[in-house]
Amino acid sequence: MVPTPTGVRLQPDADCPLCPRLAAFRQDNRARFPDHANAPVPSFGPASARLLIVGLAPGLHGANRTGRPFTGDYAGDLLYETLALFGFARGRYDRRPDDGLELVDCRIVNSARCVPPENKPTPAEVATCRRFLIDELEHLPDLRAVVALGTVAHASTVTALGGRASRFPFAHGARHEVRPGVALFDSYHCSRYNTNTGRLTPEMFHTVFKAVRDLLDAA
Repeated sequence: MVPTPTGVRLQPDADCPLCPRLAAFRQDNRARFPDHANAPVPSFGPASARLLIVGLAPGLHGANRTGRPFTGDYAGDLLYETLALFGFARGRYDRRPDDGLELVDCRIVNSARCVPPENKPTPAEVATCRRFLIDELEHLPDLRAVVALGTVAHASTVTALGGRASRFPFAHGARHEVRPGVALFDSYHCSRYNTNTGRLTPEMFHTVFKAVRDLLDAA
């Protein structure tokens, strides 16, 4: 593990071997898609952020290609548009890591840092990768809110915060206080599947971030 300039000290290296299935998939993708980053995707945003967004895992041709969370696929289109709308991002998002987009008082990380086959990390892989999420939470000194995107991110975040997932059930739009002083907000994942099926509308997504904005503005 290597230190990072953002102050978060525990990060998987490019050839992280902790999850054998994901490591093998990474090696296969390096041969199939040599222009992709094909490595654990680091968190994005300032370590002084009061808001942390926790996603599921990198997409094969999204963050696994670009090396930046939610960059290069539809989920990023909705997420970054929403962040800009509520003042958590500035600049133009263009599906590229060098597009100049900056996060404001916000940081993004995934529950599993490496792309999994079929976009589905196993429970064991999420548990293994949780050490990095725990370290992330411990080194965000101003953290006041977390948005968990989907049930897997929610459960892993609850555990990382020291709670039991059974005591804090996931529900879109729900707010929990697992750790004093840190509000956990739930949202359905902003995937193309969820938006195409109507499970998550942009308005529903905006409502979650409006609640976060109100909380932070009142602090």
